[in-house]
Formats: sequence, C-alpha cells, structure tokens
Amino acid sequence: VQLAESGGGLVQPGGSLRLSCAASGVGSSSAYMSWVRRAPGKGLQWVSTIYRDGSITHYADSVKGRFTISRDNAKNTVYLQMNSLRSEDTALYYCATPRLGCYSASWCYDPEALGQGTQVTVSS
Repeated sequence: VQLAESGGGLVQPGGSLRLSCAASGVGSSSAYMSWVRRAPGKGLQWVSTIYRDGSITHYADSVKGRFTISRDNAKNTVYLQMNSLRSEDTALYYCATPRLGCYSASWCYDPEALGQGTQVTVSS
C-alpha cells in the first residue's frame, strides 16, 4: 500500500489544519488506519486511529478534544482535522497502518513503511 500525506503547513497557535492521507495499492482498505507524528529530536508518537467503517476512533490524550480523525472509503482517504493547535503539535505527520493487534504504541508502526509525511509547524 502506498500512502500520500498532504495538508500540512505553518499555522499560528490556536489555528487549524486538515491533513489528508490518500491510500492506493493492495491493502489500501486496511481495517485500521492511524496518524502518527515525529517531533524534532523525538521518537514516533501515536496520535489517532480509526476503524474501517469509522465507528471506532481512538486518540492520544494530548490531542483528545482537539483533533478529529475520519475516513472516506470511497476515496481511500483518511483525514485528521486539527483544531486549537499548540506549539507542541509541531511535527512531521504520517498516516500508517498499525501492526495486527496494536495501535497506540510507537512499535506498532514499521518506520520503513512510512511515507514522506506532511510537516505541521505551529508558531507565531
């Protein structure tokens, strides 16, 4: 499966961005899809996960209430609406398919399988 993220940019604290992830290829309709991020000098951090039909979503405590994950299976696209952005949200954001049986730990994701990501910078 190929994943292509877009929608990042520079935004002021308190602003909003909507990230998109277009999936293609075999396995592009994976049951679970996630957003993860890597801040400068830090390891991979799980952000959010959504089930195939959108009925189940999970969020890291740090983004709960501010971020919303959704998906459009007809377009093979997963979204991340980010509101009330903070400087600590600055990171390279990736969409990814978690390993079977987990989703919220960094080791659930194969770093070799990550795409280019999309940069989000929150700064005044």
